[in-house]
Amino acid sequence: MSNKKVTDVDYTTSPVDKAGRKSNLSMFMVMLGFTFFSASMWVGQQLAAGLDWWGFVWALVLGGLILAAYTGALGWIGAESGLSLDMLARRSFGTKGSWLPSAMISFTQIGWFGVGLAMFAIPVAKELMGLDVTPDHMPWQGYLLVAIAGILMTASAYFGITSLTIISYIAVPAVAILGTVAMVMAVQRGDVGLIEQFAKGTKDLGVIAGAGLVVGSFVSGGTATPNFTRFAKNAKVGLWTTVVAFFLGNSLMFLFGAVSSIYAGGNDIFEVMLNLNLFYLAVLVLGLNIWTTNDNALYSGGLGLSNIFGFSKKTMVILSGIIGTVAAVWLYWNFCDWLNVLNCTLPPVGIILILSYFLNKGKDVRQRVVDWSAVIGVIAGAVVANLVKWGFPAINGMVVAAVIWGIGQLLRNRK
Repeated sequence: MSNKKVTDVDYTTSPVDKAGRKSNLSMFMVMLGFTFFSASMWVGQQLAAGLDWWGFVWALVLGGLILAAYTGALGWIGAESGLSLDMLARRSFGTKGSWLPSAMISFTQIGWFGVGLAMFAIPVAKELMGLDVTPDHMPWQGYLLVAIAGILMTASAYFGITSLTIISYIAVPAVAILGTVAMVMAVQRGDVGLIEQFAKGTKDLGVIAGAGLVVGSFVSGGTATPNFTRFAKNAKVGLWTTVVAFFLGNSLMFLFGAVSSIYAGGNDIFEVMLNLNLFYLAVLVLGLNIWTTNDNALYSGGLGLSNIFGFSKKTMVILSGIIGTVAAVWLYWNFCDWLNVLNCTLPPVGIILILSYFLNKGKDVRQRVVDWSAVIGVIAGAVVANLVKWGFPAINGMVVAAVIWGIGQLLRNRK
């Protein structure tokens, strides 16, 4: 009988060791693929409708800086510690207190996985099969597309960071090149230049509000950054791959969505490519674009559920994939607004992880069962982020969570 130890290649409950670390290029591709998400194109459409060209650019820069600072800090922590979000949460929230952030990240990421499946299947069912798809009716062929996509994406997430890296190496160059080509072709078909086209219509958004949309577009998913950067060579690599990927990846998605809106009237680059008679390339770009982010979402969902229930990450990925696939069409038509509400609940988790890590670095901190200041901070931060509309909702929530957590730590240290 062999005594060889079976290695957990996903390091579900332990730090990633030196042997598990990935190359700089692999990490960059994974993080870029993470940010390539079709829903960000919808935000680009909103930005184009409400801002002129320079307002659009400044909103991208301001929102991108805030998002990069938040995700960059988490990227550094993940790479330096080698720990997933859920393992970091065990240190900040307690062994059982960590179930709250794990449940929140799992719920939102499984939800977005399901929405992503439908975002692929519904347009393809309409355009490829000529099916009549409405909120009240989905032909069986559409459900078949959802099922096929769900099985493929769940299978790749099942094999962990290795398959996520392979998918990213294929998808990132394809989406970036084909999307850029389609965007340039759309501009060339217009009767005026980009700046003039942006100036058309009612511009009533404002740069601050636009930057808020940029931050809100991916601050939820960005909270899961440590799940991926823990495989980086070192903290500096985790930081720069995250910051550059979020700036570059998000900006491309916003540009694709904005240009598609002002030149072709579509929601995303898929519709632009259809209008340019690039149908099969449109299907390819749409599928690869969703696949990269969906894989990362399902991977994070599996890690979160594994922390709560104690089963292996692979088992939880399969369960998450089944739930997301079965509920995909319903989620698409009924749950997007709720998912946007839930997006505001995750930044408070991230800021507590950041503060707890850096303020307790090098200290021998006894792990608690539940750190109530962290739990209450997240709940209060989420409520404020959703109810207070002034400024940036995500930042509002983070400030409240940080203050409550900080007060709790001071009171505990006085005992």
